[in-house]
Amino acid sequence: MMTKKTISASRASLILFLCQMITALEVPLDPILLKELSQPPTITQQSPKDYIVDPRENIVIQCEAKGKPPPSFSWTRNGTHFDIDKDARVTVKPNSGTLVINIMNGGKAEAYEGVYQCTARNERGAAISNNIVIRPSRSPLWTKEKVEPKYVREGDPLVLHCSPPVGLPPPIIFWMDNSFQRLPQNERVSQGLNGDLYFSNVKPEDTREDYICYARFNHTQTIQQKQPISVKVFSMDSLNETISANLSDTDFYGAKPLTERRPTLLTPVGSTSNKVELRGNVLLLECIAEGLPTPVIRWIKEGGELPINRTFFENFKKTLKIIEVSEADSGKYKCVARNLLGSTHHTITVTVKAAPYWITAPRNLVLSPGEDGTLICRANGNPKPNISWLTNGVPIAIAPEDPSRKVDGDTIIFSDVQERSSAVYQCNASNEYGYLLANAFVNVLAEPPRILTPANKLYQIIANNPALLDCAFFGSPVPEIEWFKGVKGSILHGDLYVFHDNGTLEIPVAQKDSTGTYTCVARNKLGKVQNEVHLEVKDPTMIIKQPEYKIIQKGGQVSFECTIKHDRTLMPTITWLKDNGELPVDERFIIHKDSLAIMNVTDKDDGTYTCVANTTLDSVSASAILTVVAATPTPAIIYDRPDPPFDLELTDQLERSIQLSWIPGYDNNSPITNFVIEYEDAMREPGVWHYQTEVHGTQTTVQLKLSPYVNYSFRVIAVNEIGRSQPSEASEQYLTKAAKPDENPSGVQGIGSEPDNLVIIWEPLKGFQSNGPGLQYKVSWRQKDVGDEWTSVIVANVSKYIVSGTPTFVPYEIKVQALNDLGYAPEPAEVIGHSGEDLPMVAPGNVQVHIVNSTLAKVHWDPVPLKTVRGHLQGYRIYYWKVQSLSKRRRRHVEKKILTFSGNKTHGMLPGLEPYSSYKLNVRVVNGKGEGPASPDKLFKTPEGVPSSPSFLKISNPTLDSLTLEWGPPTHPNGVLIAYTIKFQPINSTHELGPLIEIRIPANETSLILSNLNYSTRYKFYFYAQTSVGSGSQITEEAVTIMDEGKLAMASRQVDIATQGWFIGLMCAVALLILILLIVCFIRRNKGGKYPVKEKEDAHADPEIQPMKEDDGTFGEYSDAEDHKPLKKGSRTPSDRTVKKEDSDDSLVDYGEGVNGQFNEDGSFIGQYSGKKEKEPAEGNESSEAPSPVNAMNSFV
Repeated sequence: MMTKKTISASRASLILFLCQMITALEVPLDPILLKELSQPPTITQQSPKDYIVDPRENIVIQCEAKGKPPPSFSWTRNGTHFDIDKDARVTVKPNSGTLVINIMNGGKAEAYEGVYQCTARNERGAAISNNIVIRPSRSPLWTKEKVEPKYVREGDPLVLHCSPPVGLPPPIIFWMDNSFQRLPQNERVSQGLNGDLYFSNVKPEDTREDYICYARFNHTQTIQQKQPISVKVFSMDSLNETISANLSDTDFYGAKPLTERRPTLLTPVGSTSNKVELRGNVLLLECIAEGLPTPVIRWIKEGGELPINRTFFENFKKTLKIIEVSEADSGKYKCVARNLLGSTHHTITVTVKAAPYWITAPRNLVLSPGEDGTLICRANGNPKPNISWLTNGVPIAIAPEDPSRKVDGDTIIFSDVQERSSAVYQCNASNEYGYLLANAFVNVLAEPPRILTPANKLYQIIANNPALLDCAFFGSPVPEIEWFKGVKGSILHGDLYVFHDNGTLEIPVAQKDSTGTYTCVARNKLGKVQNEVHLEVKDPTMIIKQPEYKIIQKGGQVSFECTIKHDRTLMPTITWLKDNGELPVDERFIIHKDSLAIMNVTDKDDGTYTCVANTTLDSVSASAILTVVAATPTPAIIYDRPDPPFDLELTDQLERSIQLSWIPGYDNNSPITNFVIEYEDAMREPGVWHYQTEVHGTQTTVQLKLSPYVNYSFRVIAVNEIGRSQPSEASEQYLTKAAKPDENPSGVQGIGSEPDNLVIIWEPLKGFQSNGPGLQYKVSWRQKDVGDEWTSVIVANVSKYIVSGTPTFVPYEIKVQALNDLGYAPEPAEVIGHSGEDLPMVAPGNVQVHIVNSTLAKVHWDPVPLKTVRGHLQGYRIYYWKVQSLSKRRRRHVEKKILTFSGNKTHGMLPGLEPYSSYKLNVRVVNGKGEGPASPDKLFKTPEGVPSSPSFLKISNPTLDSLTLEWGPPTHPNGVLIAYTIKFQPINSTHELGPLIEIRIPANETSLILSNLNYSTRYKFYFYAQTSVGSGSQITEEAVTIMDEGKLAMASRQVDIATQGWFIGLMCAVALLILILLIVCFIRRNKGGKYPVKEKEDAHADPEIQPMKEDDGTFGEYSDAEDHKPLKKGSRTPSDRTVKKEDSDDSLVDYGEGVNGQFNEDGSFIGQYSGKKEKEPAEGNESSEAPSPVNAMNSFV
């Protein structure tokens, strides 16, 4: 099975040329021609009509135009002239009309709201831009409101209103919870187009306190948040349970199931509504219904079908979306909401209006004196737009009269134009929904013919395809075009040729005899010009031996042939494909010149293989199928490396090539996969063999490429899957003739090591690249763009040359050419290098510091002029250092820090600053030589921050009801301390935390005596300092008041019993004896025999019969056991009751289970103090903790 296809590159060329002909302008976009011709202005770039700007950034209003001579620019604002020179914040970009309004240094964007219009003018006319409406974006905050909780009965509908603030542009609305997770939406719960959240019916799982509506303002990258909404869903059953204690049986609500109901619409309201949309916009229609069960929505268009490929359903089919609407989409659209109990519907009447859109926009017109022409401006819309004309930005009714023009509605007719008729005309098409403005110039020129197609251009095509010979031209009046074949040929005409309006000559079916030289002649009343092009018709590429269908056993090898015939002047490339994709990357696939071989075939190789032959002009392909079948079992074979090849022979001896042939040795039952050819250079490296090439194992002849001036010997090594053979005997020697170098050195660079030199370096030629004796290099250089002649010097076989006395950091053109005793290598390519760099001359100016927060600052500076850098600009470097801390008022050792910003940056961030400190900085520019001078030191101060934790907390002098606290101030106050706060709470015998008490202490105090405490009670203390910014890190400590003597004795007796080893051993022995007796009784009752108890226990050891740990015997006291620690490991207090800074990491969070802790109304923390982990203090000293062994034993005391 074979397929064959041919693709002609000429067809693609034909399509391209015809497209160019259809869309060609009156003035070809030839850069040389455009540079020479006078031309009225043309607006090339402008800002959008409705331009919303970021109020935090400078306002840039674009207006770019081209023309000959270059146009000048002016602006109007709100219909009057805008005098740019009178406003220091407004500048115009050089050689441009673009306005830049600087509002980043104290300006306000609101002051520049308005309607702007740009005019570009030269001596041939004036073009105007659209009216550009400038409005700053707005992202207002949500108005403050008290959001009441929503109480709703299960099954009822619910709407949560978002009511976002009005922004510019409008915000994007989405609902999330307080963990910033999007709320799930489905057919029952979904967000409407207005941002409200609709519930068709509520369920108990909808109860939550964090329904939060967010408004994202993309233009300013801000997000505003509405107050969370609480929703509580109650069912009749839960309501009855709640009131059951207070009402009689007759007062209960009926225990009825949820009442199902037919759908009703939540939005839109009523049975009908109207919608107006503009042509080309996206039409969005919405219907959201409530009901139980949840209704489903279906959309239909009355009297028609919904448009295919433009209709989409969103929001679980509650939203109908039609893109690119047109007038045909007008009509009545009905949404139907249905569930098991019935349905309801709503009809939306859609009217599609249209802002003006072009039918025929006016196009630039180039005429010669005395010619006629027309400008046509046709637009459509709904309602029909009004067409008005302007000339050079002035309404045509009040513009200077021109006898050569006549306005006829949407057309201007020109007759017998003169050079003074050149102007720019504006067409304005407008209706109530918008406007279109187009500039089109009339340029009256008298120009002799010019042919823009390059002379002697060569066209190559494949025979029997069309040939298109280009003759791009320009002239005014429009020249006439004639074609000739040959130097003295006659004018071409007849059915064999097609003459296009753009000058192109088409030969529909080119044959070999169409080859030749063709002459294009362009003439008008001002002159005549001609140009020659050449056509070559090539033979088509053909596959004369195609790949054939093959069946091969698994593990075998197969070969597909693909022999092509092609034009001898074209170089084909052959590509193989498998199943229309690339061949697998596998060494088993071996591509030869005319074939593809697959070694050790596997099942995966089954498929279609395609040979594709490509030239620069055409492509052909042919395919064949490979079928892989199971292999026939074969007896075991002994494999080994192949024997070496022998009988090497050199033939076809030429200067740059030679043919090597050999006879393979025995493959030892493993097919030879490839042959490796190596060579020896007896002249330079006798006895050293180098890799030359390798060929497939089926080849025994190879054409080898040779280098000049080498004494060659060759040898061949055979390779199979087992390994490589021994090398063959060496062939006879062959000495090639010397020649000029074929290539020049690579890696040519020009760099300077000093400010007044240029170091030229290159990679020297290696080995055979010299092609002969006497290798040298011709080094040439000249300064770029100054018109100097080349300076050259010939050097020996080195890799560097230094040019002295150069200017500092100027560009040089450099080339290095190789030569030997037989001549020069080809002309080398030129590279650009630079002479040496010197230190920059100027420091950055206008250094400004913006404080971001207490530890981060942003630095701005003006870039230095590039000519003062005197080298490659590597970036800017900021040196900054702390002068003093504002809280300690003492200077410190200056330690300068450095930050480098690569490239032409003009700002950078300084992180890691210390709060409430005074800093200095300066900025320097950096090039490859080093740093330039520093800018003047800039002083700035960081604001206050929160303090570090107090340096220590010491608790001493415990009594029955008091403790004395002493502390040290924070090591880093980071501001002015205003107070200390101490919080403490008791810890009872079950490790629960009691109520939290808070005391605020003046900043100048260093000690405090706490009185009225409970005796024999452990307390936990939390201590931190405060500045005006906020509270700092806290440290924690624990202490115990003195115990009552009577209770101390009782606790001592309890400890004496519970912690004694004999008591624990006795309890374990009693438990073990009881268990053994139970096992013996059980065995006797069921078996009636006697069994050794010890053996039974060993065979079925009960993992729960374990001796009680010593710590398990303790009860009624505060234990340090691992399983009952009230504090985290590492939080125990040293004997002097002092807490180190690194040990004060406790916080109230450490006492909670996750993040579910809460605060009471009085500020106390709700939680548990467990036996294994500290928890938040619990309200009322109660605990929901599961009983531990210690607690269980305490219950018996």
